[in-house]
Amino acid sequence: MATETTKREGTTRREYVKYGGAVIGGGLIAGCAGKSGSESAPDSSTATTDDGSYSVSMSPVGEVTFDEVPTNVMAYSPQYADMLVALGHDDALNSLGFPEDYVSGLGYFLDAFDGVSLSGEGLEQLYNDGMDKELLYELDSDVHLLDPAWVTSWDGWSKEDTEEIAENVGPWFANRYSREHTQPPEGWRDGYRYYTIWEITGKVAQVFREPDRFRALKEEYENLYGYIRSNLPPKNERPTVGLVAFYDGQFHPYKISGPGFGKAHTRPMGARDAFADSDRTYDENYDASYDFEGMLEIDPDIILHNFAVTPFYDWDDIEETVRSDPVGKELTAVKNDRFYASGQSFQGPLQNLLQLEMTAKQLYPEQFGEWPRFEEGQSYPDFSEEEQLFDHQRVADVVNGDF
Repeated sequence: MATETTKREGTTRREYVKYGGAVIGGGLIAGCAGKSGSESAPDSSTATTDDGSYSVSMSPVGEVTFDEVPTNVMAYSPQYADMLVALGHDDALNSLGFPEDYVSGLGYFLDAFDGVSLSGEGLEQLYNDGMDKELLYELDSDVHLLDPAWVTSWDGWSKEDTEEIAENVGPWFANRYSREHTQPPEGWRDGYRYYTIWEITGKVAQVFREPDRFRALKEEYENLYGYIRSNLPPKNERPTVGLVAFYDGQFHPYKISGPGFGKAHTRPMGARDAFADSDRTYDENYDASYDFEGMLEIDPDIILHNFAVTPFYDWDDIEETVRSDPVGKELTAVKNDRFYASGQSFQGPLQNLLQLEMTAKQLYPEQFGEWPRFEEGQSYPDFSEEEQLFDHQRVADVVNGDF
């Protein structure tokens, strides 16, 4: 929980929301704290024709026309499952890339919201050493929340195959390469546009005709973003942070301030990136890594482990391995108990809200309150209203349609 000093000198979340960022004193960026650099979102309105159909546009699929709101939906990645839950349409979901892992990983976060969950029952697994075109015919989805440009990078898929599915089954509607701002395959690069996760969510909200839910969630995000940015300590007092994934005895680093919605929970924190000047990061070189000695040379104040709260990693084993290593235990972050299990880059709107709260507490406990230790099997912490950086119940109400 925030210290008494923080409560006196900082701005509480309720004060920030009440005054819209224009609180006098406390070092606030008056009037614009919630806008500057935030993950902006587009207008979620759509144009409807006389026959009731409506169109929504997104790169790389262009303009897609829908006769009615989709009720049978294929989604590959966790962020789109997150969007469906947020918009109240998760009952339309028929499949995921890896349902068991994705539902479990998302469940860690959804437990923070009363009455909000995602069931994996009956969901088809889309990826089995590739994706079978025939499975998409069997699912007969109204829309495929999967980027066709990404699909053509898989064995056995061509642009013609994606066009066949769009024509015979249902349209594609997703944008994968905005996650890291990486380059799509040849044939898709001309005019490919990058979006924030909130821009993508806004477009998916148009598809499902949920402008009110989207606007309400966007408002919570903007308030949270502004509150965090307005209460950050001076730059010279911020810690050095290393974002890594640890496996095979090596630390694989990422840049916390890199582009793309994959860093939408770390970039706003304005911390000093331990790997900012390194060309050995996963963002630029997938084979990049540091051994224990190399990591000790960099020695960040704080180490965040990517994806550690999801089933993709065994956090208890990682923590024990690093802490018991004769060099690993000398890392400043380990000695100071600031080696944290962190979130993931596959974040939709609900995960983004919670991962912003998580990361703010992990990096700046004096400003935003302490983050508790994580152990395998735990859910998102049950913070009191005073400890929450945004109104969890308000978000739950929006998702549940009670707003």
